Amino acid sequence: MFEDDRDPLAPHVLLTPGPTPLHPAARQAMLRGMLGHMDPEVFAVNGEIQRDLRVMYGTAPDTFTALLAGTGSLGMEAGFANLVEPGDEVLVCVNGSFGARMAEMAARYGARVRQVTAPLGQPIDPAAVAEALEGAALVAVVHGETSTGVLNPVPEIAALTRASGALLAVDAVTTAGMEPFGMEDWGIDYVYTGAQKCLSAPPGVAPVAISERALARHGARRTPTPLWYCDFEGLRDYWERRSYHHTVPVNLHFALHAALRAALEEGLPTRQARVQALGRAVLAALGPLGFRPFVADPAARLPTVLALRLPEGLDDAGLRRALREREISVTGGLGPTAGLIWRLGLMGEAARPAPYRALMSALEDLLGERGLVDRFEAALEAVPA
Repeated sequence: MFEDDRDPLAPHVLLTPGPTPLHPAARQAMLRGMLGHMDPEVFAVNGEIQRDLRVMYGTAPDTFTALLAGTGSLGMEAGFANLVEPGDEVLVCVNGSFGARMAEMAARYGARVRQVTAPLGQPIDPAAVAEALEGAALVAVVHGETSTGVLNPVPEIAALTRASGALLAVDAVTTAGMEPFGMEDWGIDYVYTGAQKCLSAPPGVAPVAISERALARHGARRTPTPLWYCDFEGLRDYWERRSYHHTVPVNLHFALHAALRAALEEGLPTRQARVQALGRAVLAALGPLGFRPFVADPAARLPTVLALRLPEGLDDAGLRRALREREISVTGGLGPTAGLIWRLGLMGEAARPAPYRALMSALEDLLGERGLVDRFEAALEAVPA
């Protein structure tokens, strides 16, 4: 039996693009005693979650919101399961791994999938979407492509999609809760995220919002929804009519409720500014070592996942392993960008100076480079209060 002398309660410095460190309020909420999923107190908490999700997503006042009992990938799949029938034309925007996952899921539900693509590190061109829209019943796009650190122009894509009559499904996994989001103003019909990303709650629930147009499309289906677990009507049975559908993860609801409330109390514009300031400080510290933004266009950079091209000759796996031995986790590239980039999470409780200060200090030791901490601190001090 191996002995481990590490303190299990000592904080691990988690700088990955998800999950993020737990918000203290979420951690405390997890300690609540168990209640039944049909308990009146649970339904009361669920009602507050629904109201807060409408604020986070910027929805119409009566938009249906809920938590799916799974991670963000279940949010992705539930959209296609409910809104796609065999033979439907679905247009998917693909410029990274998660756009590609959308295309695969849509195809599995029988859609005739067409793709609008962009090279890795570049955003989707709305003009290309406009050219491909004809005949599409549904358009799907990732707002913040986690695999490459690209922010796609969702408002522009949404305007085109609404004018065409198609529905729009948006992956907001690395944006909702950290960046202002406008479901109603932009014209989005289905959106989802994961609790463990910008909200810093435990993984295991996926907050969704579903427009009246999407519910009407679902109600007019010719065939039953093939995914029973997340059928929109079954969700409404539990969340609106308070009747039994399946057992929800009650304590994860408590934790999400606390983390979401904390985010809204801080304010989404304040959180957005916090992320931008921290991202500039990280770049100021690491730039002189040869780290460069992977996304060339500053306007297309995803603030919450800082994708950095590695300096020539840097031992990616070896350095990340050495950092892990110091209880610091950073994430490398995914698929074709493996060994080429780091993806640093700037979401929720990871978007604080302390964990990145720890990273800079560790890199000074491991690389034999001085000045990282000083440059980081100087960049933070230059930010107006």
